[in-house]
Amino acid sequence: MLTDTPGLHHVTTITGPPQPTLEFYLETLGLALRCRTVNFEDILAHHLYFGNPAATPGAILTCFPYGDVDPGRLGAPQPTAVAFAIPSGSVSSWRRRLESRGHEVKEETRFDERVLSITDPDGTPIELVERSSPVTESSPIEAWKDGPVPPSIGIRGLHSVTVTPVNPYATAATLETLGLERVGQEGDRIRYRADGTHARVIDILDRSTPYGREGPGTIHHVAIRAASVDELYEWHDLFRERGYDTSRVKDRHFYHSLYVREPGGILFELATESPGFDVADSSPNALYLPPRFEADRELIESQLPPVTIPGGDGGDEGESGADETNELRADEIDESRADETDDQVDRP
Repeated sequence: MLTDTPGLHHVTTITGPPQPTLEFYLETLGLALRCRTVNFEDILAHHLYFGNPAATPGAILTCFPYGDVDPGRLGAPQPTAVAFAIPSGSVSSWRRRLESRGHEVKEETRFDERVLSITDPDGTPIELVERSSPVTESSPIEAWKDGPVPPSIGIRGLHSVTVTPVNPYATAATLETLGLERVGQEGDRIRYRADGTHARVIDILDRSTPYGREGPGTIHHVAIRAASVDELYEWHDLFRERGYDTSRVKDRHFYHSLYVREPGGILFELATESPGFDVADSSPNALYLPPRFEADRELIESQLPPVTIPGGDGGDEGESGADETNELRADEIDESRADETDDQVDRP
């Protein structure tokens, strides 16, 4: 029997070179690097997992760094912003911190919440939303206590994502099928909320927007939590019956997932909360590989660009002189990455 999702699981962005990405999310936002691994569909590319130290579903942002490739373009149909939750009373401190690091900060109020907007090094819209209601204040997500941001103002997981579909009504129907409820509208922004404890908001923008193009500076997909692998198969059958573009159920090592391209054009992933990140290497500074890739570790490490983990122990352990090779590889990335069509749901 299908159950309603309690909220977001993670959000995945596409970035350029990995080093600026690491420095921004670790040093500026104060997230923990929970795992540095590879893209399971493209093992010669990094996949970076940021969040709280426990990598709690609902606190995770992941990045696919693809090096020096053509930038993406924000537009429809795409997720067009990801928001993190910050504690009540912390907006002023965050504004000072961000501006001192050279970020242009925009502040506004939405649904009685204060919102700070910036972009990451590749131009991806990033928002910090001040938690104010009793429900969000009871979130189980705690800030990283050993990070560069004081825990009193530290990020408490994801707050929401904003999506800009080509058919807002179809996307709204998809969210309602998944168990989210429409709770309000301000202008062309319609808010849907899941019945969980954290990371439970998805906003739909109902506006005329030029078409986007996938690449650095864009969000690849939005993942929501699913109860079990068995339910993923049930969701698969339901969405297939309704004519949605749907992948097979996939083993992502840290969780199982299903990708769904809904009629509004947004790529959603349904992801289980188990087995979780306790299966990952205890040191996120090292490159973690699932057992099935261990035999290729030497090849993989020779092809990945070297990185230094800010605040870590050197970070580029096991990697050497891969810059030129990686640049050649990046140049050979098929331009179809930037022109993804609705039927391509089988990607990571």
